[in-house]
Amino acid sequence: MAESRLDELSARGQSVWIDYLSRDLLETGELKRMMEEDAVVGVTSNPTIFQKAISQGNAYDEQLKELLSRESDPKEIFLHLAVRDVENALDLLLPVHERNAQDGYVSIEVDPTLAYDTEATYKEAIRLHEWIRRPNLYVKIPGTEPGLKAIEDCIAGGHSINVTLLFSLQMHKKAMEAYVCGLERLVEGGGDASKVRSVASFFVSRVDTETDKRLHEEPRVPRRPLRRGPDRPAHGEHDAGGDDPGLPGSRRGARRHRRRRSRRGPRATARTAAGGRRRLRRRRGDAREGRRAEVLRLVRRAARRREGQARDRRRLSS
Repeated sequence: MAESRLDELSARGQSVWIDYLSRDLLETGELKRMMEEDAVVGVTSNPTIFQKAISQGNAYDEQLKELLSRESDPKEIFLHLAVRDVENALDLLLPVHERNAQDGYVSIEVDPTLAYDTEATYKEAIRLHEWIRRPNLYVKIPGTEPGLKAIEDCIAGGHSINVTLLFSLQMHKKAMEAYVCGLERLVEGGGDASKVRSVASFFVSRVDTETDKRLHEEPRVPRRPLRRGPDRPAHGEHDAGGDDPGLPGSRRGARRHRRRRSRRGPRATARTAAGGRRRLRRRRGDAREGRRAEVLRLVRRAARRREGQARDRRRLSS
């Protein structure tokens, strides 16, 4: 059988994870087929993905009827449905994880409504790890300011975490620091850091979706060449990345991630000796770099214009 383009991507050292999970995907053998033919070595999920899967077809009907007979909390019903799929996917991907400890993971996300509640996020993440006792489980925690402490505490407790909803380089840097601090605490307490993994998920597809929407709202403007390096933009150019979320931002995050991993010093030495590992994922949609950068420039320009108008109104009123 001829190798697919995903096989070629895998041969270059890129892990192929799919951003979807459903009972049909498992029961029809489609996930297994993708693992064998398309080099898929990981799966991630979130409540939106499961909502879509549960609302389509009748694959969940039997378990749903059984749950409704003894459970009245909608969230608990949802979790039982989702956890069964995650457990089955984890078991299917376990051989992949045993061959290469960086792959074979399946992610399940804490309730996103808890994203700004540190204690509740931590408790739910620990509950999911204790409920789904698998070595290849990632629990996803949003990369918010309150989430950083929960991420550090989970890592310190020996639990692998997928830091999700990262949109800026600043938050990626803070997430890396939370991970390192968690590993240090784990090692100081006598824990085995070699069994703790983490990924940082840069969201690009959300920017694509928002850009597509705004392209129909903003007036078209002439294209200008994009700056693709760290130098200041030349005359007639504009910054394609900066700290804006999106593909340029995720590339800079990847470079920062590599620099952090290669950095020497007591913290890096202790982390490497303990076996701690962190990876960076880019969540990509259909990236349209030039169009996105143009829209982001328009948005920034409109924001500056609104700020100027507000200052003028304040001066007139005074």
